[in-house]
Amino acid sequence: MSIWEQWFPHGHRSAKKKSGFVLALGGGGGRGLAHLGVFDVLEQHDLVPDAIIGTSIGALFGAMYAMGNSAASIQEQALEYLQSEPFHRLELPVIEEADHPDESWLSRFVSAARQTVMYTKAATDMAFADVQVLYEVAELFTGGKDFSAVKIPLFITAVQFPCGECRIFSQQHGVALSRAIAASMAIPGVFEPVRIADEKYMDGGLASEIPAREASMLASEEQLVVAVNVGSRPLDDYEPANVYGMLDWSSQIKSLYLRRYEKQYADILIEPLVAYTQWHDFSRPKEEIEKGRQATLEIMPQLLAALQRT
Repeated sequence: MSIWEQWFPHGHRSAKKKSGFVLALGGGGGRGLAHLGVFDVLEQHDLVPDAIIGTSIGALFGAMYAMGNSAASIQEQALEYLQSEPFHRLELPVIEEADHPDESWLSRFVSAARQTVMYTKAATDMAFADVQVLYEVAELFTGGKDFSAVKIPLFITAVQFPCGECRIFSQQHGVALSRAIAASMAIPGVFEPVRIADEKYMDGGLASEIPAREASMLASEEQLVVAVNVGSRPLDDYEPANVYGMLDWSSQIKSLYLRRYEKQYADILIEPLVAYTQWHDFSRPKEEIEKGRQATLEIMPQLLAALQRT
């Protein structure tokens, strides 16, 4: 029996009538604020997931929702944090806007790094930011609670470092919730790997930007997989001007096709219009939340029909 079969014994599901759903929340940094709009609409229609599986920021917000927090309270806490001094003190490698608005984040970062201490740090260290920030954010947003506090079964993806195996954390693994969330959010190059027991883990989005495949393995034959895609895509009219831009472009293309593969495992796919928001951009949270709300409202008739509800 493979490790996947041990974790997810249901395997492929038949086309039986559906009575519930597993919610898969993708990663995307600032784009992930759209998840909060998704929660709002689900709540308005009295739809509660049977389980939640999250990647990166989807793991953070998914954990809050799994604990029984209302959509309004999660949104309030997120907006309050984004206005707080601790958030503005975050030492992330965020670069000033480029002269050319379509210039890639990676190109701008490399250009700025050449003239700052970040260049030396990039050549000698594994990361720019202190991973302790991730623990603190996870503790703050979950109230310091653990997996045992969740009211909806919760699963979190992370990637083992350096072998690259995808791992799913849940209550049965005896892992601290804040550690699992931090591991799922640990973007390579920005944060160091997160140590859990005797192993290290990084961003779950490396292997599963939309954990729809994992959700389909979790789901029973009576459950839908509802996935939220908050991934990015390259601008149609921008061609990179240097090697760094090409590396950034190639990473976006790989991400695009990975998500295209993963989306096929979803019965219902919610895709907020956030694709051109940069991962580090949290400057317009209400707009991103509204995009999630609108996308969910549009798909709601399909979801209700699939669940045989009116």
